Amino acid sequence: MSGPVMLGHLILECLTRKELPRIPEPDLIMDDPIKIEAFMESGLEDGVLAFLYLFHSLQAAPVIRAGDAVLDLACGPGNQLLQIARLNPSANFIGLDASESMLERASATLKRNGISNVQLVHGDMRKLENFASNSFDCVLCTMSLHHLPDVLSLNRAMTEAGRVLKNDGGAYIADFGRLRRRSTQHFFAHDNSQYQSPEFTEDYLSSLRAAFSCDELSKAISLLNIETRIYKTALTPFMVIAKSKPRRDMDAHTMKMFKEIHAKLTVDQKKNFRVFSRWFKGGGLELACD
Repeated sequence: MSGPVMLGHLILECLTRKELPRIPEPDLIMDDPIKIEAFMESGLEDGVLAFLYLFHSLQAAPVIRAGDAVLDLACGPGNQLLQIARLNPSANFIGLDASESMLERASATLKRNGISNVQLVHGDMRKLENFASNSFDCVLCTMSLHHLPDVLSLNRAMTEAGRVLKNDGGAYIADFGRLRRRSTQHFFAHDNSQYQSPEFTEDYLSSLRAAFSCDELSKAISLLNIETRIYKTALTPFMVIAKSKPRRDMDAHTMKMFKEIHAKLTVDQKKNFRVFSRWFKGGGLELACD
């Protein structure tokens, strides 16, 4: 993440009052093999998003207890779910996705890494009729809500998630917030273009343009009907995280796994992890291991 240039964009974001209109993604379900491959590669250990996956895994860990039944909405190719499941081996996960192609990749990823506490299910996050009310201890959704076509769909997804979630359950919801300048969106999509494929860059930009506003996200997340706190990256809501109160302490096993994964990051990835953690810390969200 390019510090000085990024800061300049963030300052200009603060000075901009008019909100950009949302542009829904052209492909609401990712089934293009080239785009799937590009997205899959971004989340590998040497991928451009490896630092972000580790950040979300660590932040989500305190809301997941041993023995929990956890629903991951729109799990995609499984890179994020793989890491969260590995950090929480005593919990049982269901990964839901509307793309059969994504689920095929996720299945291969989990099998290759020997992950046995995850079940994959084909389905739409707006229609969870196959799951009983109050059947999950925790609901996760990381960087997937912007794939929904409109605010009505966003509200339906969170209403359904609230229905299947137990009253004392946990939640971790993360997604992009809508930026106010096209040039800022372009900057973030292209900031690491030398490390990512053109297909990934194109998809990244589409995702930023499709982001819901903070107000839209906050209202939708309230439909979970559990207490959550919403955090935003400092200065501008590049990313928004809604997190329920901690349901367990960070144990020695989780911290050991985190340190092992962090040690495998490249120098640039460790720098991005550090910068991103501080960016959220400026918005009030402490790193779970601090």
